[in-house]
Amino acid sequence: MLIGANGGPEKTFAGSALAGQGAAELARALPGVCFDSGSRNCRVTVVPPEADANTMLTALRTAARQRGRWLIVALLGQLVADPRGRRLALVAAGSTTENAYRRGLAWDWVVSTMVHAAQEETLLLVDLVARPDTWALLDGRTGDQGVAELLSHSRVPLWGRIGPHPVGRRGRSAILPGGEGSFSWALGRVLDRGVPTAPAALAPADFQPAVAAELSWGELASGIEGRLLVPPSGGRLLLRNRAAVRGALAGLSVSEELLAVLWRESTTPDPGSD
Repeated sequence: MLIGANGGPEKTFAGSALAGQGAAELARALPGVCFDSGSRNCRVTVVPPEADANTMLTALRTAARQRGRWLIVALLGQLVADPRGRRLALVAAGSTTENAYRRGLAWDWVVSTMVHAAQEETLLLVDLVARPDTWALLDGRTGDQGVAELLSHSRVPLWGRIGPHPVGRRGRSAILPGGEGSFSWALGRVLDRGVPTAPAALAPADFQPAVAAELSWGELASGIEGRLLVPPSGGRLLLRNRAAVRGALAGLSVSEELLAVLWRESTTPDPGSD
């Protein structure tokens, strides 16, 4: 379930401009590496970037009702806090500074839906930014941990990056969710390449060091450090390590033409997938 919400033309929410692009990248990269299902047995839902909060929530609830082993949800875009600074929402299209929280997809709605989902396990991927006021709440600098604690739930593990989206900093390019240097961009690259010398099937936590290495150069270039959310070890969700597949093929005494066919078959998305 991929939600990349574009907040629209309002400059205040420019951090969400590439969120739809990042959701499309994850929709491309994830299904083919689900180890024991692959693209054929994955139901993929990508919510349009211009969707409103009701459309997002309806799609999420529909996905959560489907029986299955895993529910993987990705949120991409910009976060905003409510006026009291105690709740978060993903900014939806057409928002203004006055109504962004009311129009947005509330974080607690997402978590509650995932907690009560029909699937055996869940994973929430996040590629998000926040303006300085909201970022201060998330970073714990206000002394109030109410919002920061929302980022931790025992039944909804998180994996991703949340970073600040500065305003008016000349000469510094912020990392936008979905753009180059973002979590969705880094995860897509790592899933495509795999992790050399690692086993053929890896848990999300096993991919984290490689993803963090991809993210580090972007933070160094921009001078803007975000908060990495590391998935817990354990669980039954396994992702295919394509580097191991390539290594196994390279050790066989077969022609280059056959290797090319085998590799193409292992990486080409299933035409019948959603």
